[in-house]
Amino acid sequence: MDPKNKRPLKIHLVCSTDSPEFAHLTQSLTRSLLVALDAEWKPIRAHQSHFPTVTLLQLACQLGPRLGADPDESAESEDSVTFLVDLISIPLSSIWELLRDVFASPDILKLGFRFKQDLIYLSSTFCAQGCDPGFDRVEPFLDITSVYNHLQHGRKTSKQIKSLATICEEVLGFSLSKELQCSDWSHRPLTEEQKTYAAMDAHCLLEIFNIFQAKLVKEGSYFDNITKPVTPNVNLGLKEVLEKHDMSSKILRIKSCEALSIVRATAFDFLQIIATVEGMVSKSSCRKTMPMDESLLKVVKKYGEKILLKESDKKPKATKKKGKRRLSAGVICREKRLEDFDNWRGPAQWDLSLGGDGCPKFLCDVMVEGLAKHLRCVGIDAAIPYSKKPESRELIGQAIKEKRMLLTRDAKLLRYEYLIKNQIYRVKSLLKNEQLREVIETFQLKISEDQLMSRCTKCNGKFIQRPLSTEEAVEAAKGFQRIPNCLFDKNIEFWQCMDCRQLYWEGTQYHNAVQKFIDVCKLNE
Repeated sequence: MDPKNKRPLKIHLVCSTDSPEFAHLTQSLTRSLLVALDAEWKPIRAHQSHFPTVTLLQLACQLGPRLGADPDESAESEDSVTFLVDLISIPLSSIWELLRDVFASPDILKLGFRFKQDLIYLSSTFCAQGCDPGFDRVEPFLDITSVYNHLQHGRKTSKQIKSLATICEEVLGFSLSKELQCSDWSHRPLTEEQKTYAAMDAHCLLEIFNIFQAKLVKEGSYFDNITKPVTPNVNLGLKEVLEKHDMSSKILRIKSCEALSIVRATAFDFLQIIATVEGMVSKSSCRKTMPMDESLLKVVKKYGEKILLKESDKKPKATKKKGKRRLSAGVICREKRLEDFDNWRGPAQWDLSLGGDGCPKFLCDVMVEGLAKHLRCVGIDAAIPYSKKPESRELIGQAIKEKRMLLTRDAKLLRYEYLIKNQIYRVKSLLKNEQLREVIETFQLKISEDQLMSRCTKCNGKFIQRPLSTEEAVEAAKGFQRIPNCLFDKNIEFWQCMDCRQLYWEGTQYHNAVQKFIDVCKLNE
């Protein structure tokens, strides 16, 4: 891949209608061939009587050339851009008409992942600010779940609906972490990690659609009359996000396959197919947009869908029992006990006063598996469940058998405190770095710089006592693991896990990780 043709993911935060970002948004929408949609809101409690308020709307736009622009100039211009519209800062009445036109425009194909719920919440948010009747339709529309099912044609697929993270991993070779999904999206300012996460959630839909369209091109079923190949400047941007941010633990992790090259090799140059603009309604009465090109029209005709909201969709579902639920004294007492148990008071089972060995040992359930890897990175023994979907009794049995402190975010597990007293703790933080700090502070763990990166992040095993030479590492890796050739000319130490035999080396990634955990654990203070 020519590095000159790689472009970073373009993210613009729109907070005001007077801003250059808003002008850029409105201009981009006149050139958009595709718009991928997503929305974020602050999580609400179950059984709440109203819809959550949407605080951020993401629009990832795949663009055609500007109307009337020189073809050479268009080839050099940007071809995709992602906007984050801050619905807390911007007056909703000033963008309601613009969004309504985009959602219903026949010239723009909209993409989403199970977007109906987002549209319901979005419509409710705008109605609450006086923009009645909100939004009731998105068409033409294509759900990425349907795109995924078409891509899996001929294979046996599970009836269970795949998550967007799973679809991204299977189709693009990247896995989207959903760690920030439940963060507080009503808090301002948004962190850089939140902005990147939100942008990627929308931008990846464009990437998946490009793979889908490339497959149709390869099959030749719907594009027989189009023969011009794509220009090399298709903006994919995913690797650039990886290079710019430490996405391995925050948003994305790269897989070995290079699915994105398929698009460059087989997709058509949609940007050069421009239908005539004669007869368009004047700018004074309607927002001027490019007519949908022939290739997308064929996709819409064959696979297009639409989202239509009924009046019943716009009202929160009423609970079956009216009035407040009365709690018996026994229920109140039990909930109070669980609340008290939720606050850790110790001591832990490894405490020397209880006959322990003084070495902390944790079991992280499936809700905090990412925390297990962070604990291993700072030298703490942290296991994960035997099975991917363990029952509560299985978790408790494993914790008791291995004498581990069970870490979870599932409040329901606290009801088993009579079985696993003083061996369970509910983690309150959402993000892995914050969870690590919480566990360190709660259990008063002593972390030193010498402990960092002393355990295998893959299996929790310890490393052999001495480093391996390059020759020993090459021999140990035969038929098991590939060592990059670029490491052979460098004086690098290799380490091997005594349990799973995984090899590690002290390269750039290692040093970056060490510095990261020095900061997280505040070892330099």
